[in-house]
Amino acid sequence: MGPRILVLGGSGFLGAHVARAALEQGFEVVAASRDPKLPPQVGAARTRAFDALADGSLERLLEDERPHAVIVCTALPSIADCERYPVLARTLNADLPARVARWTAAKGARAVLVSTDLVFGATPPRAGRFLEDDPPAPVSEYGRTKAGGEARFLEADPRAVVARLPLLFGDSFGRGTGATDALLDAVRRGERPSLFTDEWRTPLDVAEAGRALVRLADAGVHGIVHLPGKERLSRHELGLRVLAAAGHAPEEALALVRATTRAEAGLGSRPADVCLGTLRAHELAEDRWNAAG
Repeated sequence: MGPRILVLGGSGFLGAHVARAALEQGFEVVAASRDPKLPPQVGAARTRAFDALADGSLERLLEDERPHAVIVCTALPSIADCERYPVLARTLNADLPARVARWTAAKGARAVLVSTDLVFGATPPRAGRFLEDDPPAPVSEYGRTKAGGEARFLEADPRAVVARLPLLFGDSFGRGTGATDALLDAVRRGERPSLFTDEWRTPLDVAEAGRALVRLADAGVHGIVHLPGKERLSRHELGLRVLAAAGHAPEEALALVRATTRAEAGLGSRPADVCLGTLRAHELAEDRWNAAG
């Protein structure tokens, strides 16, 4: 068994894939979350119940486990929830990462914070992609709290890594989460989901994101790293590809979803284009790296 990795938010859509990737790469894995039950596909990760809002719970967990590395997937990720509960958003998206980084800096452990492409959006990207040295310019409370969390995380531990992820798709182990399974489940229920034709992302498979985060936790990389997918796609285009992969013919797929715009949906807090690029992919020196240059 290799060094211990602690995955905060380890039972979530992304966290479960991080835990599985870490096990596959030979690490001892502790997956901590409010509901620590893991899908059987993840493997033999040890689980811990963890309430991020309980006083002292984070510090007790860290002292109990003494991990080699901490990967922070815990967040309040809903744009609507962050607008509705800004104090909770700051607590989970900014305060919690800073507390993790203070501990890892003091103990010499590695720390990786999962962040988001939605720290951008107020201005269009240069040359079609946002790069690591572009200043954050969010348009939502979610983006603002994540950008604040990034800054506090790296201030507390300059050796740490912030990994900005795009929209994630892929297998949720039957739980109906993520861009793929949420769409397929809605279609199976007879719904006709609305997908934006004017919101542009660089989607990434969640399994590849999990593998990349584990590599970052064990690499000599620090600062901000983008983990984009290869293609620039609208939410509508991604949805059609998901349906095609599930066996639906092109005409059928078009009929199963509703093409719409952010304005038609009344969602002014969603940016038009947060496509990520990267200048730092070479630092991982991995042929499987799924990033756009």
